[in-house]
Amino acid sequence: MTGSSVPLDPAASDARFDVLVAEAEAVSVDGWDFSWLDGRATEQRPSWGYARAMAGRMARAGAALDIQTGGGEVLASAPVLPPLTVATESWPPNVARATTLLRPRGVAVVADSDEPPLPFADDTFDLVVSRHPVTAWWDEIARVLAPGGTYFSQQVGPESVFELVEYFLGPRSAEERGARDPQAAREDAEAAGLEVTDLRAERLRVEFLDIGSVVYFLRKVIWMVPGFTVGDHLPQLRSLHRKIERDGPFVAHSARFLIEARKPDRTSTPLR
Repeated sequence: MTGSSVPLDPAASDARFDVLVAEAEAVSVDGWDFSWLDGRATEQRPSWGYARAMAGRMARAGAALDIQTGGGEVLASAPVLPPLTVATESWPPNVARATTLLRPRGVAVVADSDEPPLPFADDTFDLVVSRHPVTAWWDEIARVLAPGGTYFSQQVGPESVFELVEYFLGPRSAEERGARDPQAAREDAEAAGLEVTDLRAERLRVEFLDIGSVVYFLRKVIWMVPGFTVGDHLPQLRSLHRKIERDGPFVAHSARFLIEARKPDRTSTPLR
């Protein structure tokens, strides 16, 4: 039993490993729905409640853009969407999933490369949102925002789940550890001409309760351990499985930050 002082039966433990890994390899990782992890992993949620706050802003907007929407699940959770709502996504399975989910809501899903420029005219949207974008192209965000418009985003912060990353890849460089710094995001937003009105950051406890949750997570969040496959990491996975069964959940910490920025009205004094 997990966390028990009773010695583990190696044969039984290996059999459980095979079952858990097979389950995690068989399930689809399309979209951005992590419900398969219910009962297998836990993660604290940021105190600001991104989806709820985003939905409130959607209800007040006239034209909105969701950048890198994933499978569209977060945008679809908003009860009210603006008359003009557009979402972008680059990964073909997610484009298909988001289209199925969002088209009935009147949302246009645009297949986009996630590289600048955004395929929209200047000053188009009074609200631009993104949850966990791979990269925030601040100049493009500022360009497509209408004067007085707002960018609202929850992003992954520095050293997120690095306990798991370093278990598989070893110590990371100082440059990798410093990436995704919230203050750097503020500076980049301001350099693009936006006024940052809110910036908050939190570190949150994550627990992986079995090895299946680890395999599923690394298959889904592909940039954590690039090119991850079970075959390439089998000894490490077996060792981690035994550790979880012996000592209890593998604990890591995710990093999240919330940033909100406003594009000045044309009559406003330019930021310097």
